[in-house]
Amino acid sequence: MSITGPGSLTASNLLAQNNIMTQLNTLSQQLGTGEAATTYSGLGSQAGIALQLSAQLAAINGYSSTANDVSTTLQVAQTVLNQLSGASNDVQQAISQQGAFTLDNNGQTTTQTAAASYFDQIVSLLNTQVGGTYLFSGSAVTDPSVASTNAILYGNGSQAGLTQVMAARLQADEGTNGLGRLNAPTLAGTTVTLAQQNAGSPFGFQLAGISSTIAGANVTGPSGSPPSVSVDLTSNPTGGDVTFDFTLPDGSSQTITLQATTASPPGANQFTIGATAADTATNLQTALNTAVTNLAQTALPAASAIAAANNFFSDPPQVVSGTPATATSLTDGTSANTVFWYTGENGSTPASQTAVAQVGPSETIAYGMRATEPAIASLLANVAVLAVSSYSPSDPNAQASYQALCQSVQQNLSGQPGTQTISDIAANLASAQTSISNATTLNTQTQNTLQDLLQGIEGVNQNQIGEDILTLQNNLSASMSVTARLAQMSLVNYLAPVSG
Repeated sequence: MSITGPGSLTASNLLAQNNIMTQLNTLSQQLGTGEAATTYSGLGSQAGIALQLSAQLAAINGYSSTANDVSTTLQVAQTVLNQLSGASNDVQQAISQQGAFTLDNNGQTTTQTAAASYFDQIVSLLNTQVGGTYLFSGSAVTDPSVASTNAILYGNGSQAGLTQVMAARLQADEGTNGLGRLNAPTLAGTTVTLAQQNAGSPFGFQLAGISSTIAGANVTGPSGSPPSVSVDLTSNPTGGDVTFDFTLPDGSSQTITLQATTASPPGANQFTIGATAADTATNLQTALNTAVTNLAQTALPAASAIAAANNFFSDPPQVVSGTPATATSLTDGTSANTVFWYTGENGSTPASQTAVAQVGPSETIAYGMRATEPAIASLLANVAVLAVSSYSPSDPNAQASYQALCQSVQQNLSGQPGTQTISDIAANLASAQTSISNATTLNTQTQNTLQDLLQGIEGVNQNQIGEDILTLQNNLSASMSVTARLAQMSLVNYLAPVSG
């Protein structure tokens, strides 16, 4: 800013003083605000650049604010996922460390009671909110993620919960004869045949194979519709065994191996070699019927419970279609007959894409989650089925069935190869957090640069302003002094005195 000095004429001095006063007012305002002008028009030719820089700075500030909010959400989500993993580990540990098979008045063990508590904890965790936003509801952030524990496990009026779905599935898996949808073994001459009742049904045992080490025995199958397997004792054996392979409703496998023996009566999973091949085949038929019945009362209920839980916690829930004992298929549950455990958004968009945020000029992250993600649904299913299964103290097969269930739950919670885990979800969030951190660092650097550029246009050097004000004040003082003296002078001051 140029500094105007005092003039030598009164009119000029007055004009100079007004100019100095104007300059002093402007400089005083700049000193007080730290800005070169209070409006963009006051910046002259720099106004356009200042507007652009201000707009860029506002955008960066917005990205930084979004990044901070999302970072907070992800921190809470990571904490929740860690607690879900902890609950899974605690249930596995409870199974491993359980003592004797002792049932309470509800037909459950202390391990199952603990599982019920953990399930309730898991449900609460899945309904976690951050700033009024539900973390596991997909894009429906104002809706709870899952239904209540009681509704999920025990139903709600006409809507079936897990326990009702399990009961119907067990009936469907056992069938009308209690042999897991297998016909009782049949005998024709020296050939023993075991056949499924239905082709393509998901219920009960599925015949997976047959083999034998008995010399001269011919085995066939599974073949036909419905599938069957058979073993023909073409000659009376002297030893060896026959093995039948089964796939259970939950996808697990079981085998029955029956050994030929000369002992009479035979031991468990043995059949006595008779006087003829036909007699031996009769004994094999009896032993096979006993073994299938035993498997149907021990491993099958456990596998059925796991399958039912997987059905219930699928998306949408699956229930038995028709009268359970004779049903041959599953169908989608409806809101009229089944509790829909997941209550959040359920569209076709991938879960991670249900929440997207721009945290930098060119950085967008996806951080959405749904409770229906496979790892979460599996955790719910396995803890829930352990929590609600019950046993009768008078059932001689209760302990074996319970142990089969515990073994399946423990294996499923430990994670199967190729399946999603809670850690996989956490890793995705960790990647998003890293992206946010990098974007925040870049945003801070950009903010500093923009602020420096803007300060160079809009800002002022307050030390220089102080010096300019002092100079103007001195000039104003001198100008006013000169003006005052000129104002006191008249023509007589310039005339010589007249002598007398």
